[in-house]
Amino acid sequence: MRIISVNVNGIQGAVERGLLSWLQAQNADVICLQDTRASAFELDDPAFQLDGYFLYACEAEVPAQGGVALYSRLQPKAVISGLGFETADRYGRYLQADFDKVSIATLLFPSGMNGDEDLNQKFKLMDDFGKYMDKQRRKRREYIYCGSLYVAQQKLDIKNWRDSQQSPGFLAPERAWMDEIVGTMGYVDALREVSREGDQYSWWPDNEQAEMLNLGWRFDYQILTPGLRRFVRSARLPRQPRFSQHAPLIVDYDWTLTI
Repeated sequence: MRIISVNVNGIQGAVERGLLSWLQAQNADVICLQDTRASAFELDDPAFQLDGYFLYACEAEVPAQGGVALYSRLQPKAVISGLGFETADRYGRYLQADFDKVSIATLLFPSGMNGDEDLNQKFKLMDDFGKYMDKQRRKRREYIYCGSLYVAQQKLDIKNWRDSQQSPGFLAPERAWMDEIVGTMGYVDALREVSREGDQYSWWPDNEQAEMLNLGWRFDYQILTPGLRRFVRSARLPRQPRFSQHAPLIVDYDWTLTI
């Protein structure tokens, strides 16, 4: 099973840069998109369809302010849009597809980089979603959360960590939250399960120097329930081609997706 997760920073622009033709060639079973900035009606347009895939979307109240989408080769048993709390549902931040024994979700957090209100929304969603994940880990089902969390958990997840300790994305409370998820709760960071190498980033500031010097941050994850740990075969963040400020995260699992 191959799952690709990518924050597109607006699906229209990403498609214009060749996203769909690239995805079509990747032979993924499930593709999770974040920050689509489009309504479900807009995504019904043939311009956004992938041959051989079902497409599902969760839109924000104001579509340009968020939204997530999921492509799947198999038609899921069920699709769940939203989490039942305002911090997620107002901005179209969560969409889950249920298959046999496993659920795969696409998830978008606020960056926290756009002022105090944005950062406060991020902390509130962290609190709400952390409680949700604590409950979910007790269920007799596996989960894969594919998300733009906008948190670099460890020093090796950010190029310039010394100068970034007061910056959203690397604040102590954010990192402590990630430590709780993949530490105390026992969830698994798919990339770190197979690689402890540095210089593996998924987001770069929008300037030429950051790109040239690889001044990146690892903000994008596939977070798994512990029962899936042994099935992670490979994970990578290819820097090219790029369709937004984020690199795609490609994870292969020794798992056959069924319904």
